[in-house]
Amino acid sequence: MAETAAPATSYEKNLSLRVSPAAQLRADFETGSVRGVVEISEVAFLTMVGLRVNRDSDAGQRVAAVTGGLPATCGSVTGTGDSSVLWLGPEEFLVVAPREAHESLGGGLIQALREALGDGAGQVVDLSANRTTFELTGPRARAVLEKGCSLDLHPRVLKAGTALSTEVGNIPVVLWKTGEETFRLFPRASFADFLGRWLLDAMREYASPEVP
Repeated sequence: MAETAAPATSYEKNLSLRVSPAAQLRADFETGSVRGVVEISEVAFLTMVGLRVNRDSDAGQRVAAVTGGLPATCGSVTGTGDSSVLWLGPEEFLVVAPREAHESLGGGLIQALREALGDGAGQVVDLSANRTTFELTGPRARAVLEKGCSLDLHPRVLKAGTALSTEVGNIPVVLWKTGEETFRLFPRASFADFLGRWLLDAMREYASPEVP
């Protein structure tokens, strides 16, 4: 007797309906990546939550207990486990967590943050559909970004674990250096296609066999 496939869970159904902002570039990202030199991919559907709260207030301390801390200075990142909190301003933060943390997939992060804020002054906003995530990695990743980013990206200045608001290719992004040769860029969804193609163009010279 043939086995009957298990019915799709609501989680699987939700995922099957989602189309990422740069889905149309997936094949281009694969062919445009130069293994061991510079590679690009979209990390789709991460959970992102915008926070506005005074970190020193009672509400800020309650929120920090959920997130594993709130960063205190420009560029700093805090967090616990798979969730990170990026500093965007003195009372503005971006929480980045795995897709499974989103409430539409059964996750409780957003609700936990709302409950922690309570009636305190501040705001908790689901921004998951507002942005996407590009990951650029490899020894030439910094050189690619330097073609269109005014920040000093030298590792003496921009340390791993630093996140800053900037522009890449004239597109506003949050740029997070997650490793010595790895960067994550968070553009708004409406700019994903343009920025993805800009990055591919900036990477093109490294596909040449003449490049060491």
